Order: sequence, then structure tokens, then C-alpha cells
Amino acid sequence: MTRPLTLADIRDGREYERERDAFRREVIALKRTRRLEIGPIVSVVLENRTTVRFQVEEMARAERMSTDEQVQEELDVYNPLLPGPGELSMTLFVELTSEAELREWLPKLVGIERSVVVRIGAGDDVHEVRCTVDPAHASQLTREEVTASVHYVRVSLPPADATRFATERVELAIDHPDYRHGVELPPATKASVLADWSDADAPGAGA
Repeated sequence: MTRPLTLADIRDGREYERERDAFRREVIALKRTRRLEIGPIVSVVLENRTTVRFQVEEMARAERMSTDEQVQEELDVYNPLLPGPGELSMTLFVELTSEAELREWLPKLVGIERSVVVRIGAGDDVHEVRCTVDPAHASQLTREEVTASVHYVRVSLPPADATRFATERVELAIDHPDYRHGVELPPATKASVLADWSDADAPGAGA
């Protein structure tokens, strides 16, 4: 099990300001590997400990948080995004730039957060694993008439598929009735995810 981020992992304001530029460069480089475009208007970022820590520290900076209680509230929000071994935890973005696109696509894409699948293998030997959505997230962002432009989803691979992940073709796809696209994970992306799993499995990584 992945060890959650704690207050000890989050730098205070002055320390973070000193290190922020270097950390931002690190996160930007990491996201180049972990951001995938699925078709023309959807992208995902595969979250991990570094990206989640960045979100918390940036929120603390933007909101000028000065107490442990304030930062802990952010940790409680973002810790569920941490992936465990065999898991892909991702932020999904519906990337629309005009009012006309928003009016056209957000009603069409209701339910897209339940339409993310991982396909492992090729030819006749493909196994598909569907994502799950946290109930609390679903209650906040799921609407019958229109979807949100940001969603948080997770795919938990069975042990056999997690083993195959390292050596076989892996596709991340959306099979929504009005949006069917997929992208193969590049080797660098798979290596980054496998490093997450190895870190999460390491001694002392449990909660």
C-alpha cells in the first residue's frame, strides 16, 4: 500500500519558495512523460507522489496556508490520487477552448469518467480493465445533462495484468459512445509507472 503524504512531506512557505523553481522544472519534465493525449480533446496525467505533492504545495502557496490544519485538509483531498502497486491513478482533462465547443461536447460526454479502459496485450490476447471512480468525486462532478471538464479516475490491474504491463503492449482508451479513442503507452511512460509501483511496494511504504 502506498504511504500517504503527511505534513512532514510538505515544505513550509519560505522553504518552498526557495526550491519552487527547481521543483516546477522537475514536475514539468515528469509530466511530459506522464501526460497522454487520447484523441483530439481529451488528455490524462498519470499521477504519482511527485505530482500530488506539487498540487498540495502549489495550493498551499496560492491560498497562503499557514496552519497545519489547512494543509492537512489539502492532503486529505489529494492523497486519494496516489496510486498503489498495480494501479494507474489519473486526472482526465476534457480540453475545450471555446464556448461553442463547451456547449457541443460537455453534454455529449456525460459518463466519460466511467469510460476509461486499459487494454493489455495484442491480437487475440487482449485483456481489458475498466476504471473506477471514487463515489465522493462522482457525486460532486457527475451530472445527468453535462459532464465536468476534469475528472479523477483509477484503474486497478489484477496481479496477472500488472505483470504483463511491463513487457506487453498497453493501450489507454476511452470507449464512450460519442468518443472512442486510444493511445499506446510509450516505453518511457511505462517505465515511470513501474517505478511508482516499485516505490509503493518497497519496505516502509505502507501507511
